[in-house]
This record gives sequence, C-alpha cells and structure tokens, in this order.
Amino acid sequence: MTQQLAVARPTTARTTTAETTVAGTTVAASPEPAGATTATTGAAPAGVAPLGTAGLATLLLGAFLTMLDFFIVNVALPTIDQDLAAGPAVLELVAAGYGIAFAVLLVLGGRLGDIFGRRRLFTAGAAAFALTSLACGLAPDAWSLVAARAAQGASAALLIPQVLGTVTAATHGARRGRALSLYGAVGGISVVIGQVLGGILVAADVFGTGWRSVFLINVPCALLALVLAVRYVPETRAERAARVDVPGTVLLAAALLALLVPLMEGRAAGWPLWSWVLLALFPVLATAFVLVERRTERNGGSPLVPPTMLRIPEMRRGLGIALPFFAGFGGFMFVIAVALQQGLHLDPVTAGWALVPMAVGYFAASLAGPRLIGRFGSRVLTAGALVQASGLAVLAATVLADWAHFSPLRMVPGVALAGIGQGLIGTPLFRVVLSKVPADRAGVGSGVLATGQQSSLALGVATLGSLFLALAPTLGMDRALALCLGIQLLGALTILGLTLRLPRSIG
Repeated sequence: MTQQLAVARPTTARTTTAETTVAGTTVAASPEPAGATTATTGAAPAGVAPLGTAGLATLLLGAFLTMLDFFIVNVALPTIDQDLAAGPAVLELVAAGYGIAFAVLLVLGGRLGDIFGRRRLFTAGAAAFALTSLACGLAPDAWSLVAARAAQGASAALLIPQVLGTVTAATHGARRGRALSLYGAVGGISVVIGQVLGGILVAADVFGTGWRSVFLINVPCALLALVLAVRYVPETRAERAARVDVPGTVLLAAALLALLVPLMEGRAAGWPLWSWVLLALFPVLATAFVLVERRTERNGGSPLVPPTMLRIPEMRRGLGIALPFFAGFGGFMFVIAVALQQGLHLDPVTAGWALVPMAVGYFAASLAGPRLIGRFGSRVLTAGALVQASGLAVLAATVLADWAHFSPLRMVPGVALAGIGQGLIGTPLFRVVLSKVPADRAGVGSGVLATGQQSSLALGVATLGSLFLALAPTLGMDRALALCLGIQLLGALTILGLTLRLPRSIG
C-alpha cells in the first residue's frame, strides 16, 4: 500500500537438550541441570554464555531497525513519486517488496541461525541491512528502489529471527520473560516511531537528501549493531545441525507469495486474472507444504516448520492470537494514516505525532507487563483485549460524532486506550508463543513467530487498507474509517475469546 550489570565476553556455545513429551510426541526440551535455579534467577541454560544487558540492547537495536523500516517509508512515498516518477503500481511495490521478502524468508533465516550460529547470522544480516539500506538511499530510479527494498527485506529476514532465537537460547526464567517483554514493546513502538520519524526526516530534508534520508539513517545504526554484536552477543546454535529443508522452503515461499502479492498489488493493478489465479493457488500450495513437512518429519528429516512444534499448545494458541492482533494493528496504522493525510489534509509530521498517545500507552503497558504477568498470568492478555476494544469503540464513536471537527486532539482518548490494550496483548504474546519452545529449536520457533507477525501485518494492510480505499469514495472517509475500526473491534473480541483458552500461568 502506498500509505502506509557486567557483561561476560561472549563465547561460542551450543545448546543442549533433553527429551520431553508434548501432545503425545517426543520433542527436545530446554536444558535444566539438576538442582539448577535458572527458572527463578534468569540465568542462561547450561553451556550457553549469558546474554547480558548490553547484548540484549544490541539485539533490540537490530529488531527495532527491521521493524521500523516496514512503516517508515509510508510517509515518504508521495515524495518518492514526485522525484522518481514512480506511479501508483510501482509505489505499491516499494512498500510491499520489503514486507513480502521479509515474511517469505523469515523461517529460513531462523533455520540458518540454528545451523551456522545466531550471532554470525545476526552480524551478517546487520551488514547486509546496512548495504541494502544504502542501495535504497542511492537508488537512481524507481525500479532500482523496488529491487533494493526487496533485498533489504531479505536482509531483515536474516537478522530478526536471531534476536528471538538468542533470547530463547541464552536466557531463562524471569530474565527471558523480561527480554521478550522488551522485544514486544520495541515491536509496537517502532511502528509508531516509523510514522513520526519518517515524516520528520522528509520534512527536514537533511543535506538535501529528502526521502533518501529515511533509508540512509539505517546505515550507521546497522553498522553499530554489527560491532556491538561481535563484542556483547553470545554465540548459540542448535546442537545437531540440520539441513535446510529445500522443498519446504520453496513451498512456504510460494504459498506466502501467492497470498501476499495479489492482496497487496491486485487493487493497484485492477485485479487482473493473474491475481485471482495466485489466490486460487494459495490453499493448494499451503496444503502441499503441510503434507511435505509431515512426511519429512515422519521420515526422520528436518522440516522447516516441524509439525510437532505446532502441537505445543502455547505455540499453537499464541499464533492463533497473533493473526488477528497483528493484522488489525497493521491495518489500523495504514487506514489511520490515509484518513489523517487525505481526509483531514494533515502533513506527514502532524499525522505521525497524532499517534504518539498510542505509543505512550503501548510503552507504559509494556513496562508494566512483566510484573502484571507474574501476578495475573494470561489474564493480562484478556484485559488487554477488553481495553483495546474499548479504545477502538471510543475512536469509532468520535469519528462518527463530528468528522468535520475531528482532530488529533480528539483522537487522544481512543488511541491511548487502544495503545494500552495493544501493549497488554503484544508484550506477553511473545512469551506465550515461545515459552515452551525447546532451546534446540529456538531459531525455528522464532522464525515461525516472526513470519506470522510480518505476514499478518501485511495481510492487515492489504485487506483493511483495500476495503477502506474502496469504500471511502462512496461511504465517505468517516464512515469507511468507522467501519474498518469496527472490523478491528471484532478482531479484538476474537482475541478476547482466544485468551480464555490460554493456560493461566505464562513461563
């Protein structure tokens, strides 16, 4: 869419595993030596160098950059169009190319980290992210920018699974919970900061770079993450290196492309025949992927997404919540940006600042999350769904009450409540999904979660965004916005029901 603590010096270590039974199937379990107190102290599992504060900050910097770039380009697209004469369809690819490549290659990135070492893949991903960001910033024409954006998304797919994978493998107990809570907070904050920072950079026109600065700012930040990772991030990898599942990788990539490409490009292209053919192929490719993965695991191979991992209740139910949560989040950010800039004719900087109350609410809830989760468990997610639904209802009512005088100030109650609710859901959600993932499969589990996150964000932008743009000319900007908020409200109520099926205690 066009709008859119001392730290020990790291040492190489391999994770060790034990066996446990999950849903009737034997899988590797997180190591826990007899008499160890890691569950309460938060120390790293046996044989793994601890992840210190500086190492965690380095990983979060990498995560922040990759998530930021999903949204920072949105406010720069009009300027890109003017400068490169891109046109709507090519601009769609500038925005979508990053997200599609990101989502398609995430699970593979997690597997490569398991095999070759997560710190090694993190540093390689950071270096590639710096280079591809530089290529975006120096792109001479629109199609060069599209290619560089896709490569940038592929670089992010190498980097981001290593963040969750390292946290899962090199921390335990309370420290892991705090780290995952911070990761969730960074994910939410980066979305809003992307909108704000993008507008500020374009408006500032630093050294005459204009829109190019939204990409060039990544270069020093990514290089800093690379240097810090070498010093502070411990090396972890799976004990038994598994081969890359080529058939599974190809089928997963094909299935995601068949779904995301027509949804994100079909409207701009006028819904040609190829878009419908790809959508029809999606269920066929998805079914083939599931069958191949089951056969590979049954034959003793190493599937890209082990079916036994999806039998872990926390993983399965957490992913069920992630789909409506991230889809609604991505759709909301796109729709509200269009409504503010095209409906109210606000400039990009003002439109970005309108979402600051949401960021403050999200961050405050994220900081309180670990303490609340320790006391109330999964009921924190239930409360978050209720608060988010309330915020969406308040915002929809404000839109319908007086659109002529609708303003960022009048948005504050609704978006602040929505942000608090999203923080109470998004922050513990990562802990739910990864709480029972074996350390030996940390990279795979992290890749699956990150793929679900990015795919859902793209799906939300494509579905809610297309619906909003299609209805706004006939219903009016206010009714179309209220309808989309109502759909997201239904998603929040769905999340509410799903949270009631989670175990009360979260690891």
